[in-house]
Amino acid sequence: MKWKKSLNGLASYKPGKREEEVMMELGLESIVKLSSNENPLGASPQVKDVIAHSHLATEIYPDGWASELRKVVAAYHGVSEEELIFTAGVDELIALLTRGLLSEQTNTVMAVPTFVQYRQNALIEGAEVREIGLLEDGSHDLEKMLAAIDANTAIVWICNPNNPTGNYIDTTELEAFIAKVPADCLVVVDEAYIDYVLPVPERHEDWMRRYPNVIITRTFSKIYGLASSRVGYGIAQKEVIEKLNIIRPPFNTTTTGQQLAIEALNDQAFIEKCRTENAQGIKQYEAFASEYPEVKLYPSKSNFVLLDLDIPADEIFDYLEKNGYITRSGAALGFPTAIRITLGCREDNEAVITLLKELLANR
Repeated sequence: MKWKKSLNGLASYKPGKREEEVMMELGLESIVKLSSNENPLGASPQVKDVIAHSHLATEIYPDGWASELRKVVAAYHGVSEEELIFTAGVDELIALLTRGLLSEQTNTVMAVPTFVQYRQNALIEGAEVREIGLLEDGSHDLEKMLAAIDANTAIVWICNPNNPTGNYIDTTELEAFIAKVPADCLVVVDEAYIDYVLPVPERHEDWMRRYPNVIITRTFSKIYGLASSRVGYGIAQKEVIEKLNIIRPPFNTTTTGQQLAIEALNDQAFIEKCRTENAQGIKQYEAFASEYPEVKLYPSKSNFVLLDLDIPADEIFDYLEKNGYITRSGAALGFPTAIRITLGCREDNEAVITLLKELLANR
């Protein structure tokens, strides 16, 4: 078959093992998953109420325009309905962007390490990927990223907060960067984790008013607790959205996903609760790291922490896993002696910290 040559050498995404599988392998009675940056509090009670009382006509296609969700999200962000696109998670939106803008004649600029799907989708389209290493504290090196842009650069990616480090670029610094990017190069500002940032940052919707080459991406998978529903969206000028809608498949978000997203967005009191408890979790890990000079905690504004223990990452991962906690080995993220841990409830955070202390004591 005549597959794209760009697929040669690429691997498919490999999700982690299911909890049930790990429990059987290790003989555990229970396990806590802290590897995928999911919300330990789940979704809003309003979402759960909709699920319990939903009468879904499964034989009917969903609203391909996501009309009701579109109205709610437009009002929340203060944008027009034509300035929004809804997708099956941000993953699909990333694929649409690369399909529409990248080719063998273009290049794309991004940090490394950052969210892996930027690179994967760019390579599928045959584009040159220009990766700029993070600064020592795990933040984007914006100056070097600007220097890497040339006449053939079609997309620049900014993950803010960054995954896997959790670093956040403040509004003033990031807008100064955007202002210097050529007008014919799209800047993707991925705000999947923005709702965890404290103090709550000023809204960034005005960027796409001042800069037609900006798209902001958001998801309901993280703080809104709807990871299984696969609903993401982008905010950009109408002309950008129109191009993306040419590529977007019809009926790409489900009826249930649209309904649940509306309820989730409407319950901002629950979101504030999640944000507050998440901040307390970060403080737990900050206190732990302050006790150990050899431990480096990257400054996270997200719902996970990246800890460098100067121990092989897979060794840390294995020790936590056999004690009932699934995390993310830094070996797969570009940090060979670090571990990424989703913030859980207070008790789980303390349990993981206790295990890390045991591991350090036995070195």
